[in-house]
Amino acid sequence: MSDRDAPDSPPSDPHGRSNGPRTLVIGVLGGIASGKSAVARLLAGPDGEVLDADRNAHAALESPALREKLVEHFGEAVLAPPDAPPNARGERPVDRAALARVVFDRPEARKLLEGWIHPVVRARLTESLADAHRRHVPRVVLDVPLLLENADEHGLLEPCDFLVYVETPAEARDARAVRDRGWTVGEVARREATQMPQEAKRARADVVIDNDGDLEALAAATHRALQTLLGS
Repeated sequence: MSDRDAPDSPPSDPHGRSNGPRTLVIGVLGGIASGKSAVARLLAGPDGEVLDADRNAHAALESPALREKLVEHFGEAVLAPPDAPPNARGERPVDRAALARVVFDRPEARKLLEGWIHPVVRARLTESLADAHRRHVPRVVLDVPLLLENADEHGLLEPCDFLVYVETPAEARDARAVRDRGWTVGEVARREATQMPQEAKRARADVVIDNDGDLEALAAATHRALQTLLGS
């Protein structure tokens, strides 16, 4: 087990009162298209909760203020095609894939975009985690793609009691990204070249879950990993 093992006593709220049964916090690591989201849901189970950074980022992109900034700085190329279904306000929604194509190879543009989105996502995740503690949720699983890389920025690594790494062969991850995301072959490796090496992420994990089979095998492997973390 790691030095993030859960303390024996529950945390207290800002007023110093006992918060009751503590919430176990698990961070999920792994490469792009490795199945982290599926593992996060399995780890949380019916009584836990998943805090999904991508889902919060998607919601942030749909805010009127941010949509306006994106169009102002990058043009309508970052919006969905005119014949796409409109958003709730009757507007063309932001096309995440198109936005990624616009900013990925432009460091200054990517930094600008991250400066708009990351504070919003960080605030939402931090508040959701605090709320889960207040409600005594037994397990919270953090599905945050750059949990290690941006730890100083978002502060979500420190609350983790355990880290789980999802290991999936690189060729399988690339094939999934092509099939499910419409990426070109080799795009996964290209994007991961800007991130912490997978070997380093794996070394930080308390347990490793192999995702080289079907969903049933993944569920069984995740159950075994959770039992290991819980000391059963």
